[in-house]
Amino acid sequence: MSSNEDWITQVEQHFGVELPQDYRRFLTTQGSMSQFVLPADDFLMINEIAELIEVNEAGEFQERFPKSLVIGGDGSREMLAYDFRQNPPPLVLLDVSAQDWSSAIHQASSLADFLEQFPQTGWNWDDPVP
Repeated sequence: MSSNEDWITQVEQHFGVELPQDYRRFLTTQGSMSQFVLPADDFLMINEIAELIEVNEAGEFQERFPKSLVIGGDGSREMLAYDFRQNPPPLVLLDVSAQDWSSAIHQASSLADFLEQFPQTGWNWDDPVP
C-alpha cells in the first residue's frame, strides 16, 4: 500500500465498514498520535492505519466485540474502539480482558468530540486537508 487512502480502503473492505469522515480526515492528515495528555497525564495512542488489521486480529476483538474496530488505546489495558453496531459508530473504551460488550464505556460520538477533550494534543480540525 502506498498511501493512507489505500490503507483506508483496505481496512474498510476487510472489516465491512465505512470509516467516519472525521477519522478518515485524521488518518489522511495526522496519521497517528502517541502522547501523554492532561490533566491526569494519561497516555493516548491512535494507531496508524497500516496497523489496524493486525491490531484488531491480534486480540481476537472481532470475536469478543463483533462490529468493533480498535483504533488506539492507552498503551496498556484500555482500547479505544468504534462500535459499528450503531450508526454513526460512537467511540468506546474496551478493556482487553473483557469478554463482550457489557463492559464498554462510551467516550464520544465522534473522533472530533473525543479529541476536543484533550486540546493540548494540538490537533486542529480547521487545518486544510492536503
